[in-house]
Amino acid sequence: MTSSSKFIQKYGLYNEQQLEAAERSRQALDTEGIEIVRLVFPDQHGLLRGKSLTKDAYLAALESGIDITMAPFFFDTANAIVMNPFSADGGFAIEGLGGSPNVKMVPDPGTFKVLPWVEETAVVICDLYMSNGELFPFAPRSILKQTLQKMAENGYRLIAGIEMEWYLTRIVDDMLQSGSLGAPGSPADPPKVAPVARGYNYLLTDHLDEIDDILRPIRKALVSMGLPLRTLDDEWAPSQVETTFDILEALAAADAAVLFRMTVKQISKRHGHLASFMCTPAIEGFYASGWHLHTSVVDLETGENLMVPLLDEPLSGLGQNYVGGTLEHGIAASVFTTPTINGYRRRRPYSLAPDRLTWGQDNRAAMMRVISAPGDRSSHVENRVGDSAANPYLYMAAQAAAGLDGILNKTEPGPLSEDPYSQDVAQLPTTLTEAIDALEADTFYREAFGDAFIDYLVAIKRSEVSRHGAWIAENPDAEGYVNGVTDWEHREYFELF
Repeated sequence: MTSSSKFIQKYGLYNEQQLEAAERSRQALDTEGIEIVRLVFPDQHGLLRGKSLTKDAYLAALESGIDITMAPFFFDTANAIVMNPFSADGGFAIEGLGGSPNVKMVPDPGTFKVLPWVEETAVVICDLYMSNGELFPFAPRSILKQTLQKMAENGYRLIAGIEMEWYLTRIVDDMLQSGSLGAPGSPADPPKVAPVARGYNYLLTDHLDEIDDILRPIRKALVSMGLPLRTLDDEWAPSQVETTFDILEALAAADAAVLFRMTVKQISKRHGHLASFMCTPAIEGFYASGWHLHTSVVDLETGENLMVPLLDEPLSGLGQNYVGGTLEHGIAASVFTTPTINGYRRRRPYSLAPDRLTWGQDNRAAMMRVISAPGDRSSHVENRVGDSAANPYLYMAAQAAAGLDGILNKTEPGPLSEDPYSQDVAQLPTTLTEAIDALEADTFYREAFGDAFIDYLVAIKRSEVSRHGAWIAENPDAEGYVNGVTDWEHREYFELF
């Protein structure tokens, strides 16, 4: 039910740009023939949840928001209930969250997009608010917005580019009749699938052409939605695709990332395929997928790229400090950049994925790859540590917070590395358990994101690790694992992400 109190106006939740965007979306309902608007919010895992609203309900939500249960925030990746909803604070250490109360889903009308593959339907990303008008403290989009605001207060904006790898497979058996349909803490059996292309040629145009019938509607949809698609590439492994987008401001880039994944997965399913952003599926011959996050820092007012180097330097002094901050906090950031048990299978030497805290000039083995030249206004860095299943809002928030800290404290990154895999520096965590321990003990992200959020995320991820550990104890024989990936991982992540 929507409130009659005009919640958005009461608490001043829209700025002038949003008010203008709200009016444009009202007009688009008629000009585009929209009858249903999907209001969605990104959850703690980076998954989109929400409701489908009729046209009239959406118009009401532009004034009053719409109530929605906060229940998904109690769940880990298998919908195991981690927190106790019926304790006084719901297990969140924040007053007012006991009993699984409703929160307000408030549309961000600037994200209104018509969905090309669904008749008469649009989508809008929302922010979550408490009933008193305060931001819901566990919403990842709010974490990113607050972090970017800290950058703005210091005169900076973060610009980001997305480069993400994923798998396209053909559904052979949807397993709805023969498989488990799942239960809380026990995921359903994912569909059985087959590869759609051969691999290990890299950038082979023949492989790209083999899957064009599926890529074409995805491409057309992304372009129609105004997402700045740049490339679709044949990646290294069978059925592996890489997609890149042009640069956007960080919040818009995170929004684009979740909309991209939604588009790919939904269109693929409609064509009898399954797309997965799981790092390493348990499918013979598949290889790890990663998410390379390209970023630069620009002046808040002028938009000037502040990372452009002078002669004889890899990046400007500010850019080097930004890298220094990222490296200093890279271990603690691992839960944000690589949030799945499966994602840590990327972290091994000489795999083109980083395994330690390094930076290098156009070096793909480094965690922070510098892409720059003196006077080149596109100079920037590429963080290569991310898992394709990472929550875009938390990945970018962790990057922004660490980079800003490096700038403010003039953190030096140390010497550039020519052979990152042999450099004598700190190693990145090799398991999610190690990463959780590092985050729990870290004071920097506790200050940046708040104790309550860090303790919450630690509890959610420990539930995931605990269930995996219990399965391993019952299934100790690893000989039957495909690619070394457990059946537990494949069931947990393959269809979900």
